[in-house]
Amino acid sequence: MVRCSNNLVGILNFIVFLLSIPILAGGIWLSQNSSTECEGFLDKPVIALGGFLMVVAIAGLIGSCCRVTWLLWTYLFVMFLLILLVFSITVFAFVVTNKGAGDKVSGRGYKEYRLGDYSNWLQKRVNSDKNWNKIRSCLVDSKVCSKLEAKLVGVPVNNFYNEHLNALQSGCCKPSEECQFTYISATNWTKTAGTHPNPDCQSWDNAPNKLCFDCQSCKAGLLDNVKSAWKKVAVVNIIVLVFLIIVYSVGCCALRNNKRDDSYGHGYKP
Repeated sequence: MVRCSNNLVGILNFIVFLLSIPILAGGIWLSQNSSTECEGFLDKPVIALGGFLMVVAIAGLIGSCCRVTWLLWTYLFVMFLLILLVFSITVFAFVVTNKGAGDKVSGRGYKEYRLGDYSNWLQKRVNSDKNWNKIRSCLVDSKVCSKLEAKLVGVPVNNFYNEHLNALQSGCCKPSEECQFTYISATNWTKTAGTHPNPDCQSWDNAPNKLCFDCQSCKAGLLDNVKSAWKKVAVVNIIVLVFLIIVYSVGCCALRNNKRDDSYGHGYKP
């Protein structure tokens, strides 16, 4: 009798095994070729993901196709934990990203961002000096503000105010509207005399590697990007969750087939 469930589990895990190879190779390449802390930040998670997928796929492949019941048991247990993990992460992502949005500024094409508008959990992540120093390094290395300056070189102030800046450009590359600084260029502003209620005004510096990278608005701009990215990831996670549940269900059928074959084997006496 043809065991369709065993064959299907084998095919699905063979595909996962093939996908794990470029993921693992990409992580190893990153670890050996990263020139900055920002580039090397992802190498270990990528290697761990690739290795995990490869091991799980091999277990599922051997367990289903070679009728190794204990290996299939292990595979299904890991799959069950993975389903719980993906479900938890998806719910957490929706809960954490349900707060925060940019504030529209009258007469401006861009929004401004306030750190206090976002969830406390996200705020704690960026308020940690250890975390922010790494993130700040990545932002400087990505040249997000240098590219903005090059794009808007020689642009008059009214044109700049009409620009549709993204969250990082608005939060990290220019001072807050509350500062009332004098515009010179996209990333070059003259400070006005007097005290300012917004602490970001004191943090502003025209140096290309400083600008507003230490401002609360820059952290808020980053969190707005994180919020958008996490919502997209959460949608992908739902699709992955459905796929994992289907594979888990088929795997349970394959395990039942294995147990039936084992019982027939033990009961057969020549």
